[in-house]
Amino acid sequence: MSKDGLILPKDFPQLQNDTFLRAARGEETEHVPVWCMRQAGRYLPEFRESRAGKDFFDTCRSPEACCELTLQPLRRFPFDAAIIFSDILVIPQAMGMDVQMVAGKGPTFPDPLKEPEDLQRLQAKVDVDKELGYVFKAITLTRHKIEGKVPLIGFTGAPWTLMSYMIEGGGSRTFSKAKRWLYRHPEASHMLLRMLTDVIVEYLLGQVAAGAQALQVFESHAGILGPVEFQEFSLPYLRDIARCVKEKLKDAGKDIPMIVFAKDAHYGLEDLSQSHYEVVGLDWTIDPRSARERTGGKVSLQGNMDPCAFYAPKERISDIVKKMLEGFGTRGYIANLGHGLYPDMDPESVGAFVEAVHQHSKQMIKQK
Repeated sequence: MSKDGLILPKDFPQLQNDTFLRAARGEETEHVPVWCMRQAGRYLPEFRESRAGKDFFDTCRSPEACCELTLQPLRRFPFDAAIIFSDILVIPQAMGMDVQMVAGKGPTFPDPLKEPEDLQRLQAKVDVDKELGYVFKAITLTRHKIEGKVPLIGFTGAPWTLMSYMIEGGGSRTFSKAKRWLYRHPEASHMLLRMLTDVIVEYLLGQVAAGAQALQVFESHAGILGPVEFQEFSLPYLRDIARCVKEKLKDAGKDIPMIVFAKDAHYGLEDLSQSHYEVVGLDWTIDPRSARERTGGKVSLQGNMDPCAFYAPKERISDIVKKMLEGFGTRGYIANLGHGLYPDMDPESVGAFVEAVHQHSKQMIKQK
């Protein structure tokens, strides 16, 4: 902390549990590390209590609130990593778009992009420190408050996923308005994707400077694209992000593992494993053994239990975890879900999941 009371991104407490980082790099571990997407979420009563009556994006802009929400699941469960509480849509906001979180509807853009000329409304050059400094402050504060218990993951939405929200105006079953752009306005689509990529690179570098120890890129809407569109409108930008971030970090003498999670892009597994990311996240539609074969040991894997398995009795959760671990093996593997936790899930099931991963993986590693 500096003299004027500002919390600075230095002199962080020493990391006590680096299992997640070692697994990300494919090194040997004593147990398989585990964390959950949306582990800071509405399934926790304390999360609902903290968030009650507060605007979602106001919460995202409060470093203290984000820090508290990030730490809540760590007080309950022995997770091996934390992920900063934030939202992927802070980037469209930083580029000048209005985004609101509407109860019962989700994220909503009152004035989405409709035609290519609307790109002129966007702020192409974003000063990330000015526009997204609240995320960096949240990361720095959390790194200090986490006291070195586990590594802290920073994250971003990927260009195609952000573009699809910015044009669609919110969630959608088909994302046909966004896909219309790809077919009707390919040049404008690439222009927008490039703008987003440039902001994302600076945003991720800012997160590392603030204290993030790993980075995840969420291409949540990859599955809306077919293999051809994925190759043109998603993959090149995912690769650019990892390459640019790594080049800049190398110059700064930093080595930060990066994870790419392209949901439902099972057709792109081979390509994703050669995209400069250390870890490829998988959804539950992919068979673990097949994923290992198709990625050829080039990357560590993360995932991929069906979140709905948490509705099963605890003994069944343990069996499902054991089978998943047998499929992936214990080296170069991070246990997670194939998507985020749902609000109606029982926290005790999450506890059972974490316990089962640790217990079964320790036994499997001992028996090797």
